[in-house]
Amino acid sequence: MADGAREPHFVRSFERGLAVIRAFDAEHPSLTLSEVARSCELTRAAARRFLLTLVDLGYVHTDGRLFRLTPRVLELGYAFLAGFTLSDLAQPHLEQLVAQVRESSSLCVLDGDDIVYVARVPTRRIMMATITVGTRFPAYVTSVGRVILAHLPDEEIDSRLARAELPPLTARTIVSAGTLRAELRRVRRQGYAIVDQELEEGLRSVAVPVRDRDGEVVAAVNIPVHASRNSVESVRRDLLPHLLATVARIEADLGVATTATGRVPAAAPGTGTHR
Repeated sequence: MADGAREPHFVRSFERGLAVIRAFDAEHPSLTLSEVARSCELTRAAARRFLLTLVDLGYVHTDGRLFRLTPRVLELGYAFLAGFTLSDLAQPHLEQLVAQVRESSSLCVLDGDDIVYVARVPTRRIMMATITVGTRFPAYVTSVGRVILAHLPDEEIDSRLARAELPPLTARTIVSAGTLRAELRRVRRQGYAIVDQELEEGLRSVAVPVRDRDGEVVAAVNIPVHASRNSVESVRRDLLPHLLATVARIEADLGVATTATGRVPAAAPGTGTHR
């Protein structure tokens, strides 16, 4: 939403304070005052006020030159996770799935234009980026993101695509809004998404949506694999049935009417193409 279109209740200073917190990440755990000001598009004076306020509140530590977040900032995320019972409910099912397929699995939710990991059971590291609870990736280029986006109302999908920036993360990344819209429609029809080396070269991932009692898609579960060891066909044939059964068990615990053996995807194995 453009600044001029903000609602009367909108507190711009609060937005800027949150932007200062988000300036820190795994690649930038420590920042100077100038770096924070530049990242958040703030004056040095404004950035200094926000940083020193966060220092006073215990969320940021400084040695006089560098600033870094303190463990207390985890309270902001855990406040959400503590009330997000789906992650606790899903965890044992993810553990069972990982024991079956010997690949990692995660539960993710949509937050703005990103997906956020809220539960995870790893086996081995297969991505360059380290993934933990709280990790974020652009939704458009992940299997979990696409399977959630695909089940949004059509008008919301159109709105998101109209303003979307789709930078190519690999040579295979879908960067056309029209092509992505067609892919989302296909994902909605078949009930799962497979993303083939669009987020990172050598990485394939399959995801299935998780529905609540009202039938609304609230999350997604994925299985990422090495492309060198798993073809798209083997992912669909060998991993998707286990993933569907796992999500069915999660939904059963949520009180959703599903079968114990999982949902059968609309598209028969071997149909369709995946980028």
